[in-house]
Amino acid sequence: MNREIFEDLFVLEMTNNHLGSVERGLEIIKAFSRIVRFNNVRAAIKLQFRDVDNFIHKDFRDRKDIRYIRRTQETRLSDEQYGVLVDAIREGGCIPMATPFDEHSVDLCMEFNMPIIKVASADSNDWILLEKIAKTKRPVIVSLAGMSLKDSDDLVTFFENRNIPLALNHCIAAYPTKVGELELNQVDFLRNRYPNHMIGVSSHEGNDTNDYLDAMYVSVAKGCRMFERHIDIETDGVKISPYSFRPEQIDAWFKAYKRALEMCGSPASSRKLPMEKETDFLDNYIRGVYAKRDLPAGHVLTNESYGRDVYLAIPLQKGQISCRELMNGEALLNPIEKDKAIKIDDVDSPYAGNSELKKYIYNRGL
Repeated sequence: MNREIFEDLFVLEMTNNHLGSVERGLEIIKAFSRIVRFNNVRAAIKLQFRDVDNFIHKDFRDRKDIRYIRRTQETRLSDEQYGVLVDAIREGGCIPMATPFDEHSVDLCMEFNMPIIKVASADSNDWILLEKIAKTKRPVIVSLAGMSLKDSDDLVTFFENRNIPLALNHCIAAYPTKVGELELNQVDFLRNRYPNHMIGVSSHEGNDTNDYLDAMYVSVAKGCRMFERHIDIETDGVKISPYSFRPEQIDAWFKAYKRALEMCGSPASSRKLPMEKETDFLDNYIRGVYAKRDLPAGHVLTNESYGRDVYLAIPLQKGQISCRELMNGEALLNPIEKDKAIKIDDVDSPYAGNSELKKYIYNRGL
């Protein structure tokens, strides 16, 4: 299943931080689009869509004492206003995304031609909503906070059977999340259980420490290449939530990702090639083969005669065979004096017939 769309993807979650203001939403998009461009990364700015009049029961719409209902009412935008934000996200060079919390909002995602749809942890087993999302055939990212193993297995099977690209986010629904609550070993569990799907991290560390940078280093080392985080800006005296991150912090986050990739180096699927300075250093500690006594041409070096014929010592000299090339049954082509190095041209060895290897042996050592 094609999952390239999820590779090296950063999802910047705006939530309702526009506070019901298109102008504030545009300022957030402008600030973070600039950081994305400066760091040359692939990033999506994600909105949240709700059909508020139907999402909240009519008898509860005026309940100011229920925080989630109050915030949803106070931050509502019209479809047209969301369209302004979506256009700004595209113009800023980012990918527009949304989390639809109801069926009408899925239609809105399609109206705005969202390339990826996000499913919140709370909706990861809302099968009516998932059926509606699946009919779009768009790639889907699902956060798995609080989800049982059976439900996550059923979710994966559901999207696999419909051949819909799926990515899964390890997520902890604690806001903010303490270091001891991150459970990043779950990344290994999810990668092993669902090897055909991208595994990412959606995290909510506090913005008052550098824990979010440490979490990035660990996540990359564990193989994550998709990340999600809440974003916000401080304007007009608005106090941001303790798990939302400012532009300069996201800038540091992107740089930590690139630094982590540099540290991790070659992909885990193949053995890395040694660096030249690495082999040069190690060659200083390889023992060369020296004659223990005068050896005549035609003499055969065997496992049984090594103790009488040769000894191993540093330094290794250019063209000299080392402990790595000494083989049972090699015949000397030239006489070798006691304590002299035995060179690759002095032995009838298969190594001598390999021009590339012979060149390497003559270039190494003193």
